[in-house]
Amino acid sequence: MDDELAALAEAHGVATHYEDADQRRADVDADIVVAVLAQLDVDASSPEAIRRALAAPKPPPRTLVLREGDVLDETGTALLEGGGEVELPAALPLGYHRLGDRTVIVAPRRLEPVPRAWGWMLQLYAMRSAESWGMGDYGDLTTLARRSAEELGAGVLLVNPVQAISPTTPVERSPYSPSSRRYANPLYLRVTDVPAYRRADGKTRAEVDALRPPGDTELIDYDAVWGAKAKALELLWRHEEHREPEGDLLEFARFCALAEEHGPDWREWPAEQRDPATATPSRERVMFHAWLQELCEQQLDRARRAAHDSGMPVGVVHDLPVGVHPGGADTWAWRDAFAPAVTVGAPPDAFSQLGQDWNLPPWRPDRLAEQGYEPFRAVVRSVLRHADGIRIDHVAGLWRLWWIPPGEAPKRGTYVHYDAEAMLAVLTLEAHRAGAVVVGEDLGTVEPKVTESLHEHGMLSSAVLWFQRDYDLPGHPLIPPEKWRGSAMASISTHDLPTVAGFLAAEHVRVRAELGQFEGPPEGEYEAAARERGELVELLDQEGVPADDLVTAFHALLAKARSALVLTSPQDALGETRQPNLPGTTDQYPNWRIPLPIALADLFEDPRVRRVAAALAAGRGR
Repeated sequence: MDDELAALAEAHGVATHYEDADQRRADVDADIVVAVLAQLDVDASSPEAIRRALAAPKPPPRTLVLREGDVLDETGTALLEGGGEVELPAALPLGYHRLGDRTVIVAPRRLEPVPRAWGWMLQLYAMRSAESWGMGDYGDLTTLARRSAEELGAGVLLVNPVQAISPTTPVERSPYSPSSRRYANPLYLRVTDVPAYRRADGKTRAEVDALRPPGDTELIDYDAVWGAKAKALELLWRHEEHREPEGDLLEFARFCALAEEHGPDWREWPAEQRDPATATPSRERVMFHAWLQELCEQQLDRARRAAHDSGMPVGVVHDLPVGVHPGGADTWAWRDAFAPAVTVGAPPDAFSQLGQDWNLPPWRPDRLAEQGYEPFRAVVRSVLRHADGIRIDHVAGLWRLWWIPPGEAPKRGTYVHYDAEAMLAVLTLEAHRAGAVVVGEDLGTVEPKVTESLHEHGMLSSAVLWFQRDYDLPGHPLIPPEKWRGSAMASISTHDLPTVAGFLAAEHVRVRAELGQFEGPPEGEYEAAARERGELVELLDQEGVPADDLVTAFHALLAKARSALVLTSPQDALGETRQPNLPGTTDQYPNWRIPLPIALADLFEDPRVRRVAAALAAGRGR
């Protein structure tokens, strides 16, 4: 790597080398560094261009970060977020303030301690009840919150992302590729809980009821569910007073109205519709989509209140995906904040030897700083409007993201660094204002400073039984749960990993072998799975946990964790062998479409669920 190019890359937060999954130095090709710099509007195409870029004056920071009680040691007048002025130098109150053309973020030093609790990790779509239409909905979330607390002693519900998708078919099934991270998904609305349904005349209600799709399909049919709900909501909309939306909601509703007409990806729309300044959506459809968001807020708030009223010490925690669809509502409204031609992913590792491309555009770190992190603030604030906590998917992305330049393979990328101090300040301030907990998903190859910083700020990291090993010792022995971190959210598995029953039956090996995901013969994978199972059974014996029922036993083992929160999924409790999502597949596996094997009403009486809940509740000191 040329020294001048390396210096230019460092000045703009672009990595020229990194530590790979085997903790070895990996050097980034010079052409990749040049290509990534170009996406930041930095010309490094020739030695002369590099020297010009290095010689250009560096603008002063546009965002300053302070912690509560710190003195802003500058002269001038600070304009406070809530109104008023403060002459500097002085300590400013918590908030987002202005000093000339700069933003000053003052955040708490750390969040309040997280109460000890056990709870569910929910794939909400997988729930089915007598009231829901073909898949789980916000009404089911309300039922789960109330009955899990009152009957099982649960204290927290972690919900899969319920951010907005484009109102088109085929419906985007992955909850981790939303159109917008600022708004909710009307696919999860319970039609019969809409106020307009309760006010409607008998004829209208009969028309709505007749649209209900079958609820007993083998796999969830998202298109059928959305088609039925959209028609039903249209019928009810006719009887509603139409109101003009304002602000960000107006922009989002405009996108939805245009997407209905032109498709889910604004990059493929007619030229005049691609620009929010010249777009001409139907006013009626704009009001309709704004109304859907009002309904989502009402029903999400009802679920949160149910958790509170039932005595949950934590409540409902919502999951925040790492990014958005490249042609979705957020990039349409905020395109200056994104690097639109780049996709985010991960470098090669043992599980993905060619790297990963998630097809999500990243924030531009320079634009975030220029805008006082307002786009990120808006995303976090929108999730916490109806949540008691937020889980940050791939939390290491607050520090750095793997950028893949246009036209390159996933392994041909590099890391671009963000101002983690500013990102954490926003997260801490917004969570403090909402009285919410924060969980960072720090699984996989993550720099130690990520987990350390989470804990310093009063946030939780993640701990998964399968991965809790001492990697500094030969053979990487399992770590007993009593030695796990206290400031963590612990679980046996995740939605991307085998369920407990699936792991015990080596179902994850069978499926991957059937799909040809292994380079060599699968026998070695079966042997590795059997070895891991034997190590875990041995840990049960060491911990004095009876192993006659291994599903319950693993939960009793989890209950011993020091971690503040311990979570399991209904799938794990019920002995479901199929995992919700199989990474590296799309249509080859029924990702995000597998319903629970029993109805929601039966969940709370199921003896398997009762045994698991009793084990986890006992571990929380109940």
